[in-house]
Amino acid sequence: MKRIVQFAIILSICIAGNALHNFLNIPIPGSVLGMLLLLALLLTGILKLSMIEDVSNFLLKHLSFFFIPAAVGLITCFSVLEGKWAALLFISVVSTIIIVVVTGMTVQLLMKRRRSIE
Repeated sequence: MKRIVQFAIILSICIAGNALHNFLNIPIPGSVLGMLLLLALLLTGILKLSMIEDVSNFLLKHLSFFFIPAAVGLITCFSVLEGKWAALLFISVVSTIIIVVVTGMTVQLLMKRRRSIE
């Protein structure tokens, strides 16, 4: 029952993000607005991590399954991608490097901040 309640909390925040997207008509996807809303709720303390921790860990553990629909969609669009493989490969490599660098810098910043607090 605990996991159902936690999942309902996460789902309701996602629905609120989508509703906010539809209401404000802004060019940010509702799922991103939902994540920002979740972040704001966690940072303000309105929502405690313990209230969603079990389901969050479960979803993160099985994150790879969420990429299956995208991979199937990509497979069905091979004809559209024909002749564009070099550009696609270049964009993939560059974006991966950017993500690795930004993630590394963020982790280092957070580790320094944690050390200064302790």
